[in-house]
Amino acid sequence: MKLDKQILNLAIPNIVSNITVPMLGMADLALMGHLASKEHIGAIALGTTIFNMVYMVFGFLRMGTSGFTAQAYGAKENNLSILTLSRAIFVALSAAFLILILQFPIEKLSFWILDASKEVESLTRSYFYIRIWAAPATISIYAFNGWFIGMQNARIPMIIAITINILNILLNFLFVYSFGMSSDGVALGTVIAQYLGFSMAVYFLVKKYSHLLPLWKWKEMLQLKAFKLFLKVNGDIFIRTILLISSLSFFTAVSAQISDTVLAVNSILFQYFLLFSYFIDGFAYAAEALVGKYVGAKQPTVLKKTVKRLFVWGVIIATPFTLAYVFGNDWILRLLTTQQHIINNASPYLFWVGLIPFITFPAFLWDGIFIGATASKPMRNTMILSALLVYLPAYYILNPLMGNHGLWLALMLFMAARGVSLTFFAKANVFKSNTILSS
Repeated sequence: MKLDKQILNLAIPNIVSNITVPMLGMADLALMGHLASKEHIGAIALGTTIFNMVYMVFGFLRMGTSGFTAQAYGAKENNLSILTLSRAIFVALSAAFLILILQFPIEKLSFWILDASKEVESLTRSYFYIRIWAAPATISIYAFNGWFIGMQNARIPMIIAITINILNILLNFLFVYSFGMSSDGVALGTVIAQYLGFSMAVYFLVKKYSHLLPLWKWKEMLQLKAFKLFLKVNGDIFIRTILLISSLSFFTAVSAQISDTVLAVNSILFQYFLLFSYFIDGFAYAAEALVGKYVGAKQPTVLKKTVKRLFVWGVIIATPFTLAYVFGNDWILRLLTTQQHIINNASPYLFWVGLIPFITFPAFLWDGIFIGATASKPMRNTMILSALLVYLPAYYILNPLMGNHGLWLALMLFMAARGVSLTFFAKANVFKSNTILSS
C-alpha cells in the first residue's frame, strides 16, 4: 500500500537514527574503560547524565517544529514552513545563549544533585566546561531535525545523526590515543561533531530547500500572534516532557531507595523498555509528519486511514518484541549482565517486561499523532493526569503491598493511562482539529 510505504519511508530512517545514539555512549565508555583510571568512566557517565538532563527537555523544540511544519507542508504554505524553522532556530539559539550564560550555576546544581568522589567530580567538571560550548549546535539540530521530518524527509536527520556519531567516535579515539587526552578529549570530540552536524543541516537546507530561503523574513518571523502560538504549543510540550522525564527518573530514584540490588535489576530490565522505544519512536515520528500533513491539507478521510495504519504497524512491531521478551527474556538478560545474582534477582520481574510492548505502544503512537495535529494542550493534560493521578498514587498504594512488583505495576498503569486518555481525547483534538493555519 502507498500509505504503508510512506510510513516506512519515514519510520525506518528514524529508527536507524535512534539506534546510533546508544552506540556512541557505549563507545565512549569502552574508550574510557581502557584507560588506567576507573574515575574516567565515572566522569563520562556523570557528564553524559548532566547533559542528558539539560538537553532532553529541548525535545519539545523538535516535536513542536515537526507538527507546525508538517501542517504547513500539507497546506502547501511554503512561507509558513520556512517561518516555522526560523522561529525554531531563534528559540534554539536563545536557549543555548541562556545555557552558556548560566553554565556556572548549572554545573553547581548538577553536582549538588549528583554526588560523586572528588576525583570523578574534578574530571566531570573539566568535561562539562568543554562540552557546554556545543549547546548552540546541539539545540539547533533539534530544530532542524523537527523541520526536516515535518517536510516529510527523515533521511536527512538520519544522515546527520550517523555522521555526527561516527565522527564523534573517531575524534574521541584521536584525542584520547593520539593526543593523550582523557574524558576532556571525549568532550572536545563531541563539540566538534555537533558543529559539523549543524553545518550539515545548514548545507542540506541550502541544497534541498533553497527555493524557500527568500521567504525567510525576520519581520514575519517575529510576528507576535504567530510567535505566541509557536511558544504556547512548545510550552505545553515542554511541560509534558518534563513530567515524562520526571516520571521515568522517579522509577530509578525509587529503585535506588529500595536497595542496591533492586536498582541494578530495574536498571537492567529498563533496557527492554528503551530498546522497544527506539523502534516504536520511529513510527511516532512518522505519525508526526503524516498526521500533520493531512491535517494541514484538510483531508480527514486520509487522516483517519493513516492513524489506523499506524496502529496496525504498532501491533506488527509490538508482537515480535513481546514474543522475544516472553520466550527469550533469559537469553536477553544474560546479554545485558553476566552477574548471576542479578540474573537470579531479575527473574521474578521478567513478567513485566513481557507486557511492555503492547501496554506502551499506544502512548508512543498517540504522542506522534497529537504532535502532528499540534494538539499540545491535551498532551500536557493527559500527562499531568497520568503522572499525578495514576502513577504516583498507584506506587504509594501498591509498593507497601507488593514491593518492587508494585513499582513495576505503577509504571505499567502510568503508560496505559497515557494511551487510554489520549485515545479518549483524539476524536475532538485530532480528527476534528483546526489546523494551525486557521488559528
